[in-house]
Amino acid sequence: MSVRRGVTRLRRSWRLSHGLLALPLAIIVAVTLIDINSPTTIHLGPFLVAAPAITASFAGPGLTGAVGALAVGAQIVIGHLHGGLMTPNHQAQIAALLVISVLVTVYRYVRDRHQRRLTQVQSVAVAAQKVLLRPLPERIGPLRIAFSYIAAEAEAQIGGDLYAAVPTPGATRFVVGDVRGKGLSAIGEAAVLIGAFRGSAYRNLTLPGIAAHLGNSVYWNTAHLADGDSASAESFVTALVMDVHHDGPRITMVNCGHPPPLLLRDDEVHTLEVPEPALPLGLSAPSESEYEVATFGFEPGDLLLLYTDGVIEARDREGAFYPLIDRVAAWNETDPPSLVRHLHEDLLRYAGGNLGDDVAMIAIASAP
Repeated sequence: MSVRRGVTRLRRSWRLSHGLLALPLAIIVAVTLIDINSPTTIHLGPFLVAAPAITASFAGPGLTGAVGALAVGAQIVIGHLHGGLMTPNHQAQIAALLVISVLVTVYRYVRDRHQRRLTQVQSVAVAAQKVLLRPLPERIGPLRIAFSYIAAEAEAQIGGDLYAAVPTPGATRFVVGDVRGKGLSAIGEAAVLIGAFRGSAYRNLTLPGIAAHLGNSVYWNTAHLADGDSASAESFVTALVMDVHHDGPRITMVNCGHPPPLLLRDDEVHTLEVPEPALPLGLSAPSESEYEVATFGFEPGDLLLLYTDGVIEARDREGAFYPLIDRVAAWNETDPPSLVRHLHEDLLRYAGGNLGDDVAMIAIASAP
């Protein structure tokens, strides 16, 4: 299907380019005919430069160069019929048109090459995202799940926010985090944390154990890469590790400096604040004793929202922060995909499409 869509786009682009080609060709024909039939004291040849300039706005370097050559040819015809090609005025016009046509063609060639490189970078980023941030399944055990990810750097399509979910005995374990920074520079640290999280799924670690494991992974990776790099030395990750239990209506979590989840129950929004949040990951080499587990109820019909700080730090034109709690409170359904889709669209509309940080959102509900 993707190949078919690509071929369809190419056909549409080809038809559009050749349809627009009529305009510069009409300019060449019109200027040539009018100039030939005008007195020799009137020189309309300089208007021919518009033909290759317009062509460069929608066509590639090959077609732009061809139109430029036609324009130079038309100028030669005009010069031949209006006093000869050896007159200084016609020679200057021909030379100027030739130079401008070459420059426009070279500009179009450089622009197309840059666009190809950008497309390659985007394809690599998309491939990296598919490996690093695998799409969450719509269902794990009794849980219904929906997620959304928006990178602040559109060219990269991936940034420093991370999320993952793995099944454990009697529960589904989630991690959501935010690497300090954004864009491609944050991918490495996000990969380390997600790799450590997925690798620990088979070790049956407790929540404090997995938090300590993740903290040590980030800390020693940062210490290894720092080597005088102040940006790496100051890096850290805010994260939330949480178990949603299948055998009882409860949630257990460890919060490492991350924004607290929201629980929508009976049209009321509850902020799941832990008594003593731990420090963000990567600031030290922690032990299990540094983390405390908080427990919350999670009844059938409840809707849980995990998110990164890019959501609550998004601003409108007046600089006001996005009112996430008010937006969730106004939602009166318990369908995770609908909530995530609503918040995704509402957030982009609120920020005018310009996000200052990456955004990740995960909605979870217990299926009947």
